[in-house]
Amino acid sequence: MSKFNSKTALIIGGTSGIGKATTQALLDQGAIVHIVGRSPQKVADAPNLHKHKVDITDKAAVADLISKIDGLSNLDYLVNASGIFGPKPFLDHTAEDYDSYLDLNRGFFFISQAAARAMKKSGGGSIVNVGSMWAKQAIKATPSSAYSMQKAGLHSLTQHMAMELAEHKIRVNAVSPAVVDTPVYHGVFGGEAEAKEALVGFNGFHPIGRNGTPQDISKTIQFLLSDESSWITGSILDIDGGVMSGRN
Repeated sequence: MSKFNSKTALIIGGTSGIGKATTQALLDQGAIVHIVGRSPQKVADAPNLHKHKVDITDKAAVADLISKIDGLSNLDYLVNASGIFGPKPFLDHTAEDYDSYLDLNRGFFFISQAAARAMKKSGGGSIVNVGSMWAKQAIKATPSSAYSMQKAGLHSLTQHMAMELAEHKIRVNAVSPAVVDTPVYHGVFGGEAEAKEALVGFNGFHPIGRNGTPQDISKTIQFLLSDESSWITGSILDIDGGVMSGRN
């Protein structure tokens, strides 16, 4: 029997990229999965899949989602995978740019709080946040000061939640990817085809010789959700093709 069979997961950002790959993997292994995103219709209907159209930067929409989380009979897993990425020089950032990133963390904070309450009632659970290598290291080619603040905040939140929620048998970890081939880059480079072409140039950025895939990150998320990682909490795992160890 699958380790995720009949478990209930909530995937924030389950409509694309890393979140979508994780959603599909959990569904394939028998989980009941609730996905949250602005365009849930992008994901094909499937048994045990529940879709929620929510902009997590909108306070009212998050409040409505929290009421739905409070109404769940059981919740085992939460993955916070929503993200935006728009490299821009620090001197050019606007208040709107800043808010677009930091509003995500407000959504993650209160959604995670509601999920943790549900997990406490269920007897425990596991939460995984999708952070970023950029939260640990600045890359001149991709200036990302506000994005890095957002992800660094998510890394810190991971550790604080892990400490406070351990007594309720809730583990909290994060993954910290480098360049992963996801739709988040389509807007950066002006389209899907343009992004595919541009990302080729980043393969050599990683000591392992290639960019990551959503599945690469999803496999680690699944490990962190499962009981196979039952003695791991508060960790920020570098899933980055070796970038944090050095650069080609």
